[in-house]
Amino acid sequence: MARVRMRDVAEHAGVSVRTVSNVVSGYTHVSDDTRARVQRSLDELGYRMDFLARGLRSGRTGFVALAVPFLAEPYFAELAQAVIRAAARRGITVLVESTEGDSEVERRILAGGLTNVADGVLLSALTVPAAEVAGTVPDFPLVMLGEHSVGDHFPRVGIDNVAAARAAVEHLLDQGCRRIVALGGNSSENGCQRMEGYREALSAANVRRVNWLVVPVEDWTRPQGYAAVRHLLEGSGPLPDGIFAFNDALAVGALRALDASGVRVPGDIAVASIDDIPESAFTHPPLTSIAPDLDVIAERALTLLDEQARRAADGNPPPGSAPQEATPFRLVVRESSQRLPTTA
Repeated sequence: MARVRMRDVAEHAGVSVRTVSNVVSGYTHVSDDTRARVQRSLDELGYRMDFLARGLRSGRTGFVALAVPFLAEPYFAELAQAVIRAAARRGITVLVESTEGDSEVERRILAGGLTNVADGVLLSALTVPAAEVAGTVPDFPLVMLGEHSVGDHFPRVGIDNVAAARAAVEHLLDQGCRRIVALGGNSSENGCQRMEGYREALSAANVRRVNWLVVPVEDWTRPQGYAAVRHLLEGSGPLPDGIFAFNDALAVGALRALDASGVRVPGDIAVASIDDIPESAFTHPPLTSIAPDLDVIAERALTLLDEQARRAADGNPPPGSAPQEATPFRLVVRESSQRLPTTA
């Protein structure tokens, strides 16, 4: 059987070859009706992208690099899967790198350390300070993922961290909690933003903040959440009635500590957190969590990468300020916080 060409798809769909190319490349400025019609033709004719030919013509490899802090952490594994799914729809292969949260590795990536094997880079940074790269403008397609920013000159896609934290704490307040622990405070940008959301929610509800209710940890991990909550419960002060964990891993550790100490959840202490990793639906009790839309994050990030590559190919300079896109999130309420009856 002869190879189906892009021209064949264009004739079948009644559009130009350029339009077919835009659909195949995931270019955003195509109407939904046209995209659907072209996709039907692609599927019916069995078109497959000739990656070698495309690379020879464009000088592009067909690979993008994704760098995340820890592949063993469920959130980053889920993020990687979302990027791989979105890239596959565009005919792109994803090369995945783990930085282990090492700021030196993140610096090397920001300096173009992965561009020898990929057309562009998606980086979920964790530790590199924004001040170190202030004024730097990347000379290759690069998009930051998540809440850690290194400045407005680097495009970034992620949820509004402050708003997400505020929504989780507001939910605990709605359940009648007034002594709410902030579990996970640290000096990281993520930690500072989630602390800001926590404080905003308490302030808006006229709830007094108490220093002992802010529980710092070194890392957002299960063991740290467990140890911090066990230490809190062994103290002489009154018990909190709510815990806002800065991520699900901390919350899972907290739930284990509460269970080991005979504390009822949510009867004595309600718990909510951020990330909605798959494990959250299967903890005891199931965990209330803020769920970012990882598929939207992945799609928008790849679109921004493609726009940067097209701009560079046309010889156009990068814009003065890079896009900083906030993507949707939702509160998933489960038994760990559900003290009051809810209506459908």
